[in-house]
Amino acid sequence: MYSSLISKIEKAKRYAEEPERISFQDVSLRFRGDNGTYSVSLHGDDWSCECDHFRHSGLCAHVMTLQRLFETHLTEAARTTTEHVPA
Repeated sequence: MYSSLISKIEKAKRYAEEPERISFQDVSLRFRGDNGTYSVSLHGDDWSCECDHFRHSGLCAHVMTLQRLFETHLTEAARTTTEHVPA
C-alpha cells in the first residue's frame, strides 16, 4: 500500500517539473489590480476581463499578466493578444 502511494508522490513530483503537460482550457478568477478587483476568464483561447480597458480595446494589463504567469500552460493563441488589438 505504501509503495503505491510513494510511486504516486514520485510521479506527481516529476509531473510538476514538466509544466508543459498541463494546458488550461477554462479558467475563471478574480484579479486585484490597482484600480479594483475584476473577474478574468479564459474559455478555450478567448480571454475576457470585466475592466473598462478590456471592454474598449480587448486587451488589458490583467490578461497580459496572466498570459505571462501561465505562458507554459496556454496554447499559442491564448498566449498572444495581437488579434485583439484594434487596427
